[in-house]
Amino acid sequence: MKLCSALCALFLLFTASVTAQDAALQAQFDQLLQAQYPADGPGAAVLVTKKGQVIYQRAIGMADLELDVPLKTDHVFRIGSVTKQFTAAAILLLTEQGKLSLQDEITKFIPDYPTLGKTITVTHLLNHTSGIKSYTGMEEWDDMTRRKDFTPAALVDFFKNQPMDFEPGTKYKYNNSAYVLLGFIIEKVSGKSYASFIDEAFFQPLGMRHSYYGDVKPLIKNRANGYTEAEPSGFANADYLSMTQPYAAGSIMSTVEDLTTWTLAVHNGKVLQPESLKKAFTPNILPDGTNTYYGFGWNIKNMMGSPSIEHGGGINGFLSSLVYVKGEDVCVVILTNCDCNGPDPLADKLAALAAGKNLAPTALKLENSVLEQYTGVYENDKKEQRIITLEGGVLKSLRTGGSKYTIVPYATDQFYFENSMSRIRFVREPKGAKKVTKAFVSDRNTEDNLWVKTDKPIPAGRAEMQLTEAQLEPFVGEYQLAPGFSITVTREGKQLFCQATGQSRFEVFAESPTRFFLKVVDATIEFYPDATGKVPEMALFQGGQEIPGTRVK
Repeated sequence: MKLCSALCALFLLFTASVTAQDAALQAQFDQLLQAQYPADGPGAAVLVTKKGQVIYQRAIGMADLELDVPLKTDHVFRIGSVTKQFTAAAILLLTEQGKLSLQDEITKFIPDYPTLGKTITVTHLLNHTSGIKSYTGMEEWDDMTRRKDFTPAALVDFFKNQPMDFEPGTKYKYNNSAYVLLGFIIEKVSGKSYASFIDEAFFQPLGMRHSYYGDVKPLIKNRANGYTEAEPSGFANADYLSMTQPYAAGSIMSTVEDLTTWTLAVHNGKVLQPESLKKAFTPNILPDGTNTYYGFGWNIKNMMGSPSIEHGGGINGFLSSLVYVKGEDVCVVILTNCDCNGPDPLADKLAALAAGKNLAPTALKLENSVLEQYTGVYENDKKEQRIITLEGGVLKSLRTGGSKYTIVPYATDQFYFENSMSRIRFVREPKGAKKVTKAFVSDRNTEDNLWVKTDKPIPAGRAEMQLTEAQLEPFVGEYQLAPGFSITVTREGKQLFCQATGQSRFEVFAESPTRFFLKVVDATIEFYPDATGKVPEMALFQGGQEIPGTRVK
């Protein structure tokens, strides 16, 4: 690809308030941004504010690879599921106006919707507990279907006769169909199209002059092109998707400036009344006590001890991340124009640093005899296990269904997870004793999750077997587990590797001729050869789930 000069690829668009900010922090932000996004490929626009003042504003990479147009921070991106907070806010605004209730059943607005005798409310749609099948997970939502234009009513008809996933209110499952229904309800109640309502209720009053419903036909100034990874060139134009389909679940387009305006307006009470905001920002707790960490259109999380309100988005050719750290009044918006390089980890780091958090405390050196005191099998109240092991003089933590992390000591009985914002604090009873009895883990979801140390032995390592190149070769290919999510299997000699969409490549190890496990993640993959020796199907086993995959290449 043609290289662009740094001057073309990296733009400096600070407001006057930035000159007083810490130059070292800006340099750190620059380093993080440039490490993730190349100057000559699809890139990212970034805006960070603290207490309402811009402290960082940059764009890096290319808005158009074919025309060599560099990205700027006023480029317009598809924001995907960040759209959901606008939809949720619209519903709450209509409740404030007395035009609907959150406890209304959806059949009040869509009388012919087949609820199968279930009570499905507006609240169930908002917090992803309706049990309705998400259309983006349907087999019928294939490449050809994604190119078709739908009216909102036709889109509802597309999924409404699917079987329910679960009893409404009993489980959480992220659901695009639910937000399609919310958009349809907005139209029914307001008498306006979803696009018109959002524009008149939010975009125009807040001065969001560069935010739109994502129609592909109108000319939109500074619209960035969307890309995806491809061989051998490295990138290709993203697959076409009719923007009538994401609708109220993901069709809005915007800029980092407009989304910052939106976020600060929301949190300063200029969009909704305090009681509505409280509902939107209160995470739903399921009947079994499980915290979903999701309110209405926003994730409710933890940023190293500070509450955070956030959401990400993904749509063909684009990924987005919006994080607001409440106590420190920090807002981070990152918009990218490739669905290949997720911005969430970068947004987390920028938000934490802007909020004054220490991402990498100074490590302590501990003897193996001390580190051994922390090893063992820990369990939480759900009987999930966290196994702490000592490997090569380093402590490792592996949670059921999760990835294995190195944990690094930085204070007495306190460790941080390498390349993560999570922390683990061990407790000795009585205080000062050698015996560790429990641990508290603080992660991006919440603080101080309790894990009690058991007397159970650390499980022995799984036995590996060596397969020949001929035995491994039939597994090579790409398997689709969900629309937009696949696992690509490759081989190098007698080693097999798997790479999930948007993730790193990892080696997998055979424990049978068809079953493989990962060492960095608590996961297993099983391949299912047919009678001819070809492998049309596989399955991923992780976190108590079996996720089938079908070969597509």
